[in-house]
Amino acid sequence: MRRAASLLTGLLLFAAAACDGVDQENVSDRLPTPPPPIASSRGAAPPLPTVATGDCLRGGPAEQASAQANAISRRSLSWSPFGRPEYGWETYAPRIARTIGTLCPPDTPGFAAALRRWQASRALPADGALRPEQFDLMKVDWHRERPYVELRGDGVCPAPPPDRVLAVARVDEGYGGKVVMMRPAVLTALRRMQAAAKAEVPELARDPQMLKVFSAYRDPGADAARCAREGNCDGIRRASCSVHRTGLAVDIVVGNAPGHPVDSTNDANRLAMSQTAAYRWLVQNAGRFGFVNYAFEPWHWEYVREPIEVAPAGYRLAPRRGQVTAETGYGQGVTGAGTEGGGATYGRGTRPR
Repeated sequence: MRRAASLLTGLLLFAAAACDGVDQENVSDRLPTPPPPIASSRGAAPPLPTVATGDCLRGGPAEQASAQANAISRRSLSWSPFGRPEYGWETYAPRIARTIGTLCPPDTPGFAAALRRWQASRALPADGALRPEQFDLMKVDWHRERPYVELRGDGVCPAPPPDRVLAVARVDEGYGGKVVMMRPAVLTALRRMQAAAKAEVPELARDPQMLKVFSAYRDPGADAARCAREGNCDGIRRASCSVHRTGLAVDIVVGNAPGHPVDSTNDANRLAMSQTAAYRWLVQNAGRFGFVNYAFEPWHWEYVREPIEVAPAGYRLAPRRGQVTAETGYGQGVTGAGTEGGGATYGRGTRPR
């Protein structure tokens, strides 16, 4: 009950709190008794049944009508699911399909039928057409898979682990030869997941850059120093409490649109990522290895089978008034959408390094 209450509290506070950086919500001014370490075994959803293409196309008049409505709204819906305006929900279609238990494309009667069953299970109007308020409910469920969100709901920023307990990936495991660090359990699980993906999807094995890590553990002090050194603390606002400080988060290459870097939040780039074989495999299978995704960023994955330690060096987050945090999508952002589980104020297709 405590965990459910703290999550709900956190989601409500996110909507009222302001943020001044990527990965950052400042959500409370109370000094609590630090909560115990939080870990999760969630994220491993049951396997989906195999669906033949013909099955996806079957359906009565109601499913056909809903499929047509979804085919239109998936590209034309005007909304702000993560705090900045977007058109359409096609980027999130793989996550939605996973949630409602189907492998059918979003413009098919089979998808509409699965969505209708999910709507009925939630006592919602069950017509098989996706609505923004129903997406919000899905998003709450997705956040429940992430212990970091619950911890932030308690207003606590965890202390980073000492460097000596972190594992250093091989140079060839970092994108562009970048040296990356993370907790040992994360690196072990990541390697297993990469190997499985390349064994099950041969096209991933043919691309030497696919699934490489371009960001993992980020030391808060070093990140702040780089911000000052590069003189872009205001141009791209940096977080004072990123999930990357825990050593449990990894940003991995899942593809990109032509002309865009692998970490661009440009909507066309995120859409292209969501349609890659890498991302679609991860949505279906990453939970087997203990990873869950932050839906706004196809590249961002968090390991949930190791506790987030709340050491004495952790701290409470002071409230800031002004912009509503965008991480949960409960409100409007000013310039951009939240990243990496934190709410953000950068935009125009950029993201922090």
